[in-house]
Amino acid sequence: MFKPVALLLLLASPALARQVNVSSVSQLQTALAGAQAGDELILADGTYAVNANLSCTASGTAQAPITVRAQNRLGALIRFNAVEGFKVSGAYWRFEGLDIQGVCPDDNTCEHAFHVTGRAEHFVLRNSRVRDFNSQLKVNAVQTGSTWEIPHRGLIERNELADTRPRATSNPVTKLNIDTGDGWIVRDNLIRDFHKSSGNLISYGAFMKSGGNNGVFERNLVLCTRDVATGGTRIGLSFGGGGTGNAFCAPNFDANKPCDPEHSGGVMRNNVIANCSDVGIYLNKARSTQVLFNTLVSTSGVDFRFASSTGSAHGNVLAGNLRGREGGTFEAGTNLLNVSSATFSGWYQEPLKGDLTVRGNVSSLIGAAAARAQVVDDFCGRPRPAQGAYTLGALEHSLGDCPGWPTDGGGGASPGEGPSDGGVDGGSPSPGDAGGDSDGGPGEEGPSDEEASDGCGCASSPVGSATLLLMALGLLAFSNPRRPPSRK
Repeated sequence: MFKPVALLLLLASPALARQVNVSSVSQLQTALAGAQAGDELILADGTYAVNANLSCTASGTAQAPITVRAQNRLGALIRFNAVEGFKVSGAYWRFEGLDIQGVCPDDNTCEHAFHVTGRAEHFVLRNSRVRDFNSQLKVNAVQTGSTWEIPHRGLIERNELADTRPRATSNPVTKLNIDTGDGWIVRDNLIRDFHKSSGNLISYGAFMKSGGNNGVFERNLVLCTRDVATGGTRIGLSFGGGGTGNAFCAPNFDANKPCDPEHSGGVMRNNVIANCSDVGIYLNKARSTQVLFNTLVSTSGVDFRFASSTGSAHGNVLAGNLRGREGGTFEAGTNLLNVSSATFSGWYQEPLKGDLTVRGNVSSLIGAAAARAQVVDDFCGRPRPAQGAYTLGALEHSLGDCPGWPTDGGGGASPGEGPSDGGVDGGSPSPGDAGGDSDGGPGEEGPSDEEASDGCGCASSPVGSATLLLMALGLLAFSNPRRPPSRK
């Protein structure tokens, strides 16, 4: 016989949460509208053609999140012909294993697969493939009365975020557009083929901005161009992005107070970034930022721009240079700069395609950079040496190549995958979806500055098609990568 305390614990257990089986759009709409903490919505294999946004307004809890997942990973094909897909305004929602694509005939009307806003703290997107939106994820604050509600502590991990063609729009094009908020984590993702063919032609892989704090980009593979031959200005990862309208910037949300800094306390570590026409890493009014042990192939380097951009750069291997621009300052540790494409190709199997399997002599990189406390592993999630110096760049070559990497394009888990989402922190604002965004690049300051970008770029030429051997990602592989022309 149960004792009262034991009975109460059993009744409160997430194990008693409902499993809701979904096999049609109407069932999905009903399940989302009636969702409760602890529910698990399981989508059967098949195609779901959705012509309106799907609202996720209920809230889960840390012990009982609301989960939307495919019964079989990437078996549930959600096709949105709508400005927004999932609009999440409740806390503790998780989306897992979904294949989501925008199918709008007009690119202006497929804005976001996920719009995470207001009280939607602890949002999680993992193990999914999301294609063909102006921003696959948009995060921002919402004003309720005199209070701004900001979704903090999000986690984006082990996803493929890509476009199958250039976006014909003047709207911002950024695969992960995270505005304001504390402690967002973006890790172990493949971000590729983003290109804006209208307007100012500037696109980003991902950024965090608008007064955010303590964001982390780690162990991501960013290929600005892989399958799609593109032009325009393509930037890898950023704290600060193109800037934010003052009225949409935390903590003040005041049109009369500059959005400065755009982000504070950010960390970029163990990322591989390649084939970007401009900088691989752009820090725009990004205070106290750590850029640690990244590998940048065929980019113009890293920019710390404007006086509030401060921090350090250590352990990086990059094509291009480290630059402090217009007052930006940083502590330069040990970095290897201006590495040529020929040198990268001598070291690695197909670096322009993201394959860093060692083919040559990388002994000069091993043990060449002092350890940093903020970096405990490498791109593959393997522990860095407990004592002594580290290998320069994202991969710890003293450990050999990553086990099981490059992958064969199957559905295995990423060697770099970490704990599911414990301790995740993060947030994001810019009221509504529009007003706060600018997608200005390193040569532009926020919404108003229209000077031309002066990134130095790297000379490049097209590369023939070949099979991409993806590293550390449990996602499907594709072929025909292309090396883009550079912008000088």
